[in-house]
Amino acid sequence: MILRLLCILRSALIVLIVPLLLVTTNVRLVVNSSYVYSYGFHKYGIESVTGIEMRQLELAGKKIRDYFSNDQDFIVINIERQGQNIKNLYNQREILHMKDVKNLVQLTYSIQIWGFLLLSCLIIAGVLSKKPRNLSNAVDLISWGGGLTLVILAVIGVLSLFGFQRLFLFFHLVSFDNDLWILDPRRDYLIMMFPQGFFFDATVIIVVLTLGQALVLWIVPRLIRKFRRL
Repeated sequence: MILRLLCILRSALIVLIVPLLLVTTNVRLVVNSSYVYSYGFHKYGIESVTGIEMRQLELAGKKIRDYFSNDQDFIVINIERQGQNIKNLYNQREILHMKDVKNLVQLTYSIQIWGFLLLSCLIIAGVLSKKPRNLSNAVDLISWGGGLTLVILAVIGVLSLFGFQRLFLFFHLVSFDNDLWILDPRRDYLIMMFPQGFFFDATVIIVVLTLGQALVLWIVPRLIRKFRRL
């Protein structure tokens, strides 16, 4: 009885970890993609909005990506604007908010790493039990995890019909326990550089990547099984 319960728990964990691992991996890819930053800066005319030339904007983007991965407490964006050296582009409120964002990003990184390790251990444990169907069963469970991911994305898609702005607001209310994220687009460079449209585009990229990976996990095992029967 206990062994059966452990098997059920193992199976449930594998299925649940798959969407978590896919999403956190793709979030990490997008957060660290220089292309996503450059694309957003060009698309939303950030150079004209901020008065900061593109080369300096891209340098600021690199400093942000580095900040998310280093042990620095508070971000320092030292760049040039219209020929003048700026010791730190962001004001105190923006700096404190970026500290909150860094904590959230690093939590995402930790979930990805621990999710991968746990998934690997669960699969290896099943294989080492020497039951002939365990490897095939693990593949099936990962496939079901891909299916669960598709369901989650469908739900998010339905919710997005009510407006991305509402989802964006809900995300901030849930993720942060303060109002530091409420910035003034007339004077705060953080929101000038990263308007809501930037986050919409980043979210679309994450969803598309996750959707493609989930479809592969859901479809490929079934195709392999089908061709084996031929």
